[in-house]
Amino acid sequence: MSRTQRPRRSCLAVPGSSPKMIEKAKGLDSDQVFLDLEDACAPLAKPGARKSIVAALNEGGWGSKIRVVRVNDLTTHWTYRDVVEVVEGAGENLDCIMLPKVQSAAQIAWLDFTLTQIEKTMGFEVGRIGIEAQIEDAAGLINVDEIAAASPRTETIIFGPGDFMASINMKSLVIGEQPPGYEVGDAFHYPLMRILMAARANGLQAIDGPYVQVRNVEGFRRVAGQAAALGYDGKWVLHPAQIEAANETFSPAQADYDHAENILAAYEWFASDRGGRKGAVMLGDEMIDEASRKMALVIAGQGRAAGMERLDVWTPETETVESGV
Repeated sequence: MSRTQRPRRSCLAVPGSSPKMIEKAKGLDSDQVFLDLEDACAPLAKPGARKSIVAALNEGGWGSKIRVVRVNDLTTHWTYRDVVEVVEGAGENLDCIMLPKVQSAAQIAWLDFTLTQIEKTMGFEVGRIGIEAQIEDAAGLINVDEIAAASPRTETIIFGPGDFMASINMKSLVIGEQPPGYEVGDAFHYPLMRILMAARANGLQAIDGPYVQVRNVEGFRRVAGQAAALGYDGKWVLHPAQIEAANETFSPAQADYDHAENILAAYEWFASDRGGRKGAVMLGDEMIDEASRKMALVIAGQGRAAGMERLDVWTPETETVESGV
């Protein structure tokens, strides 16, 4: 599995200044954990948090989780020390650096060059550590195409709704929820779709940001379901109660997964010499062709990444497929 295909259904935010919460996160069932040096970490706590993060990464116990550190944004004086201390101290046990409030491709290029210098200096594998770019304001959204293409290290583009809402003067105080009075559609549809297009055009994952009403799991499922329906790969989670909902929402339903695998199996068979070299056939009441195969690959890939097992298996011996027109 390539690093841009690793599952990120649930991306758990953990304050880097809280060793207790960091230790608890190791045992939770999120696909990814990011240890935060930015908003969740008070200014006076940031230097100590770097040391706590390095120690936690090197201690291990993260299982198959993707290990990420969110550094401060490049308009601050903390960023370069965040990157240098964390990567020099724990680069071999780190998967990605998340850069918040990205406004231009130059900022991604800076991080790429800095990571390369550290890797060469420390003797780490050059290029292994990935980049996650967070879009949080109007400038970042306008430049998202260039940002997404700025580095081969980039793995994800993330929508940060809180700072984005503030940057465009959206009249709401609930991060990730619709603003009161907006009744003509989804106020986040444009930025979500814009980020998704940039991500997919560059072979990257698209991740939705947080929903801060952590006890409102049904509200979380609703907004997560909207992002999943668009094609997003996952969503931030701020509380253990949101993890299961995220993992379920960004995984295919069992019936959809089985159907996707059966489309792939049936199409492969009927396109072969043994199956008659057919390009369009009927699978039950549904015609399938090359476009169907591409769509099925997406759902099947999601199910495989989530570790799902097929419960309904199509075979040529039990086929009910007839030649199409």
